Amino acid sequence: MTVLELEDVNAYYGNSHVLFDLSMRLEQNEVVTLLGRNGAGKTTTLRTITGTVPRREGRIEYLGEDISDRSVDAISKMGIKMVVEDRRVFPTLTVVENLQLARDLSADPRPVEEMFDIFPVLDDLRQNRGRNLSGGEQQMLAVARALIQDPDLLLLDEPTEGLAPVIVQDLREVLGDVVERDVTVLMTEQNVDFALDLGERAYIIDRGANVWEGSIPELRQRDDLLDEYLSVGAQEAD
Repeated sequence: MTVLELEDVNAYYGNSHVLFDLSMRLEQNEVVTLLGRNGAGKTTTLRTITGTVPRREGRIEYLGEDISDRSVDAISKMGIKMVVEDRRVFPTLTVVENLQLARDLSADPRPVEEMFDIFPVLDDLRQNRGRNLSGGEQQMLAVARALIQDPDLLLLDEPTEGLAPVIVQDLREVLGDVVERDVTVLMTEQNVDFALDLGERAYIIDRGANVWEGSIPELRQRDDLLDEYLSVGAQEAD
């Protein structure tokens, strides 16, 4: 079943044209990575899907329904949740309070305790305030807040940004568990190794337009693409 489809989507920041006839498709329970250099349009693509950046031309369908002109709130209520790059946990609320607040905003949420099963590192931090968490802990809390609302589609924007390598490994393991729980994932990521390990298919965009799509095994063999658009050789992406 197709969860998300973009067809010839164009989007603008004011008068600046930022997405050009962008098309992509995500099937149920897929993990798709959206790759490209900084400024290629990856975050803009996610924001356009959520309605934060309105598309001007083209069509966006979610579970077979046209959401091209839906509001941000309506799209969120339909089951699309985005974890933004800067995490935005509530600094004065505890871990439990952050989760409970997200849960209260959902019509059909998952139990709080299930989040601690998925994110065991948060279990020992239940009463810690958001401002006292490390970057990795905040990222896991941000993902848990989205997941507790039981989304069908989870958008992750640069989940490893600013994290130490050992924390990146922990996050990889946790997200590996998340994607086995009937959640379709679209992820932007500068850490190519992380993206290729977690994803099943990939799209590469450059200057707001599609330049390639295919499976992760195919991409690992395309040294030309890795070098031109991602600044990494095939031997580094093995």
